[in-house]
Amino acid sequence: MMDSEDLVITSSKQDIAHHLVKVNSGKHYFCGYCAAFTNIAITFPIQKVLFRQQLYGVRLREAVCQLQRDGIRNLYRGLLPPLMQKTTTLALMFGLYEDFSSLLQRHTNAPELVTCSVAAVLAGTSEALLTPFERVQTLLQDHKHHDRFTNTYQAFKVLKDYGIKEYYRGLVPILIRNGPSNVLFFGLRGPIKQCLPEATSYSAHLVNDFICGGLLGAMLGFLFFPINVVKARMQSQIGGEFQSFPKVFMKIWLERDKKLTHLFRGAHLNYHRSLISWGIINATYELLLKLL
Repeated sequence: MMDSEDLVITSSKQDIAHHLVKVNSGKHYFCGYCAAFTNIAITFPIQKVLFRQQLYGVRLREAVCQLQRDGIRNLYRGLLPPLMQKTTTLALMFGLYEDFSSLLQRHTNAPELVTCSVAAVLAGTSEALLTPFERVQTLLQDHKHHDRFTNTYQAFKVLKDYGIKEYYRGLVPILIRNGPSNVLFFGLRGPIKQCLPEATSYSAHLVNDFICGGLLGAMLGFLFFPINVVKARMQSQIGGEFQSFPKVFMKIWLERDKKLTHLFRGAHLNYHRSLISWGIINATYELLLKLL
């Protein structure tokens, strides 16, 4: 039997371990938040050009001309929703993934691949709670609504009149996208980095993390591009019928002459944006983890 001193020591060790787990968990949330903030500040104008291509199926030149006609004053219009949404989303993505992985590994005997995949899906599903920010971002970036909304608050206020359901228009494509993309991102991040030359310095690690995140982001961005096209179309509507994912997809497919090249219009820009964005996100996240 343990004497009272052993019990005190054991209890203290458990308290310390629990505290360290909480600190490490909080670190992942913070690093994800900072990584997203850095990325959004740099890549937002590129995202606006891409959005115009997804929504209207126009060529790159026409999308850029639309932004030029909108003027420099409107270039960062709609920044607040993605800044709020992306920083919170990535904080949840990295933080919840670590929390769910740790929880499942402690309480189940399933293989690591299974627990990590389930953790990634759960984290992606949790991120979907922030759909209203993505919804408002879509409305503010669509030039057809420029006269109707001047800021984020107004957009939220107008949607309020249609009920809570209107905030979550486009939820289905977000759920379809988030779970599988998280599984692939967290599942392939390690193996891809292992294939790169061994890093022996902070700068080399930074480059490897950028390449790893960039390649994954570009691949996943291209793979899930049609889903984002459907999401943009769904979320650009205010009021009216809530159309199903297949119905909206078929409508877009017919509008674009049943051609994959037209459906993927804007995908090349998305590829390069994702390459830069996820390179920045992954490199910033890993760097902050090492520094904290």
